[in-house]
Amino acid sequence: MVTNMACRTFINSLKSMDSAEVLIRGWVYRLRVLGRTSFVILRDCSGEAQCVAATEALKDHKLKVEDVVEIHGVVRLDPRSKAGFEIDISTVRVLNRAGQNLPFQSADQVDAIGLETLVQYRPLALRTETVGDIFRVQATILRYFRDALNRRRFTEIVTSKLVSGGTEGGSNLFEVKYFDRVAYLAQSPQFYKEHGVAGFERVYETGHVYRAEPHASSRHLTEYYSLDVEFGFIDGPEDVIQLERELLTDMFQGLNKLHRELVLKYRKDLLPSMLDVPCWEFESCLELLHSRFGRVDLTDDLDPEGERQLCELAREENGVPAVFVLGFPLAARPFYTAPRGSQGAASSFDLLFQGLEITTGGQRLHLRGDLEQALRSRHIDPATFESHLAMFELGMPPHGGFAIGLERLTCQVLNLPNVRQAVLYPRDRYKLTP
Repeated sequence: MVTNMACRTFINSLKSMDSAEVLIRGWVYRLRVLGRTSFVILRDCSGEAQCVAATEALKDHKLKVEDVVEIHGVVRLDPRSKAGFEIDISTVRVLNRAGQNLPFQSADQVDAIGLETLVQYRPLALRTETVGDIFRVQATILRYFRDALNRRRFTEIVTSKLVSGGTEGGSNLFEVKYFDRVAYLAQSPQFYKEHGVAGFERVYETGHVYRAEPHASSRHLTEYYSLDVEFGFIDGPEDVIQLERELLTDMFQGLNKLHRELVLKYRKDLLPSMLDVPCWEFESCLELLHSRFGRVDLTDDLDPEGERQLCELAREENGVPAVFVLGFPLAARPFYTAPRGSQGAASSFDLLFQGLEITTGGQRLHLRGDLEQALRSRHIDPATFESHLAMFELGMPPHGGFAIGLERLTCQVLNLPNVRQAVLYPRDRYKLTP
């Protein structure tokens, strides 16, 4: 039987089509044979449906779980069915057969299946409820990130990931052969975001960034997806922090509404409002860690344990395990970071959420002379960044922004223990396939 896409019906619309002849396509999710009657549970991108036929009528098709099939049948409302309807099968066409010895099936519980196996057989893993839900939530995070910024007059930009040098002024770069010279994979869209501010005032970008850092932890990747925001005419880093409070609150409210049951499957409570998340100065955080936990080992940054401890203190104070930490040592932040006061602090912050840093941001230098001075103070020749510095002669307002790691945010939303669970195809120092 020759068909076309116009004839196809998606499963989630069948409940209102009693007695209608329909054509559905999908994967065989489950098979049950009860004597003379067989049940085929079919799944497509919209849901699943129980299809019924005489066992004898299906015998020659030799259907098995994960086969890709097309079913023509008639919808019959049935309150006994989980979906409220069944499909009486008229004909079946096998579009493709799955292999005989699959490592797992889409109906399986994947808790006992190793992450390496789930990544190696990613398409099959995505058809499982658990893994599929992770990436459906991640897609929703992206959707509400864009929606919230679009409502605030931000313009989405798309910038190059091939660059001539490091944004951060460091050496953790992946080198690429670029015709007769060397190029690098971008560590960040930071410079391009700032150029965007000079053109649009408010911009954001979503895209991959690359860090050639030899980590082998549950929180680091060499390629990750960054949600970047930059905007002009700010008075200080507090303006940037307030925007992120509002942005995350909007995103979390959307997730709670669209995926309420799913969120509660992974969390005891719905995602919190972030509007009252406190902002603590870095030096105050060190004092807190010393007085409450006896920590004397931290000086210019926080370690994972310190991040967890500060989030626990924030939970005690505010009910939400999240805190903005502002005023890190300027020497430990990128050269374009604006100073905070005159004691060597930076107008730079991290957002810690449920014990993990998910955001870095702050106010940037917006005067060319200040940027040149900052570069020289780090023994970097400003001529190295001339193409970037020239943009600051075109009318650059005071500005700032932040970047959220999508995979880390997904992990914290769903309480996942390993960032690789929130990446379709993880890249770290050891993994380059599939």
